[in-house]
Amino acid sequence: MAKRLSSRELIDMVVDTGSFVSWDSTPIVPGAGVSEEYASELAAAQEKSGVDEAVVTGEGLIHGRRVCVIACEFRFLAGSIGVAAAQRLVEAFERATMEGLPVLAGPASGGTRMQEGTVAFLSMVKITAAVTAHKRAGLPFLVYLRHPTTGGVFASWGSLGHVTVAEPDALIGFLGPRVFEQLYGKEFPAGVQSGENLQRRGLIDAVLPPERLHVTVSRVLEVLLGARELPAAVPDPDSRPHEPDERPAWDVITASRRAERPGVRDLLRHGATHVLPLRGTGEGEKDPGLLLALARFGSAPCVVLGQDRFRQDRREPMGPAALREARRGMRLSAELGIPLVTIIDTPGAALSKEAEEGGMAGEIARSLADLINLSAPSVSVIMGEGSGGGALALVPADRVLSAQNGWLSPLPPEGASAIVHRDTEHAAEMAQQQQVQAAALERSGVIDRIVAEPVDASDDPRGFVERLSATLEYELITLMRTPAYLRQDTRIAKYRRLGL
Repeated sequence: MAKRLSSRELIDMVVDTGSFVSWDSTPIVPGAGVSEEYASELAAAQEKSGVDEAVVTGEGLIHGRRVCVIACEFRFLAGSIGVAAAQRLVEAFERATMEGLPVLAGPASGGTRMQEGTVAFLSMVKITAAVTAHKRAGLPFLVYLRHPTTGGVFASWGSLGHVTVAEPDALIGFLGPRVFEQLYGKEFPAGVQSGENLQRRGLIDAVLPPERLHVTVSRVLEVLLGARELPAAVPDPDSRPHEPDERPAWDVITASRRAERPGVRDLLRHGATHVLPLRGTGEGEKDPGLLLALARFGSAPCVVLGQDRFRQDRREPMGPAALREARRGMRLSAELGIPLVTIIDTPGAALSKEAEEGGMAGEIARSLADLINLSAPSVSVIMGEGSGGGALALVPADRVLSAQNGWLSPLPPEGASAIVHRDTEHAAEMAQQQQVQAAALERSGVIDRIVAEPVDASDDPRGFVERLSATLEYELITLMRTPAYLRQDTRIAKYRRLGL
């Protein structure tokens, strides 16, 4: 177990040197009716910890940017939250909201302060209300879960971050293991209440040592505050095909299925900066077929939802959890006004008992509803295969792009052939009839722009990724500079016109 940092040691590690200013100017005075024993405990805690309460609040600069910082002091009665600490938390969130500041919180707490009973317990309600108001104002809330974080703190503001990471080897859970043992007469299973296990389960985004917080928080805020810091316009890159593409649909489909073709991970690795992968739904689910990340293409910030071609196969196709993870990204985009980029590259969603019982059809419907009504700018990219409802779920956007060897259809051509001809031998014929290839989709108004592959992307992955990245930067910034009501009206009108 690494050394437990005090609240001030954590703050000094995170903010620019000498920049922290405390907001805790009002002295803490024990309320009426406090017993002599509890008053003595408070006095001893103040002397032991060097702070007046279990919560320290203030502001500092992180790479020159003002940030509200909140940290628990575990040496003060195990970081427990009583009425005074709760009020300090609420006032810090309210001030940050009023002044337009992001909040970085570092809880380390045993939960509600037992000496203050139910009143302290219910203080979690007003803290949650203050957090919600801060997020509703479009301001980022980042959480760094420290050792230990349990009880009411984890079950309120500790679990409400836009991005949540944990200290290595931190004990994190709803009920402390010592309490569990006392109540039930047996030990809690080992390894469950750890940040590492929560990350594996899709409950938090990462495990990060405190010395990496300064740089990581700075990079995250450069993306999350991107909607408030409008980038300058950039020129339209020369990325469209120079000649009409008259190839048969089957040639496009064959090219899209090449094993060497670049996918979303290649796009982020070679075409983006400030990349921070997020993990899971935040509610205990994750799917390897969907990659969720924060990133920037050039100067354009965005949330990326990418179907990962290399993590999907017949043994593990993209399931409903992938779309629930995608919808987390959509909520993040909507709450903070950050542009959304969806990458479509799937042979099709899972067709199985588990997918049916997991609500695949409902998740496709809800994804469509979230996207078509999204308040933030959005761009979708058909990067390769675009098969069935799994692809459809990520299509609706202000601008729909496609790789030259991209396609979109209700089913894989083999499936369409099976329905119409009762065999798979007519797949190429069905693809041509349905006009699923990018060139035909552009003519019909389904897609707005093709990103050229003068050489097949499988043979020139770096060149293709660079063209796509430059195109995304241009399209995103153009949308960011367009009024929201015009974007939304145009988006809906486009789909109303299709096929008419």
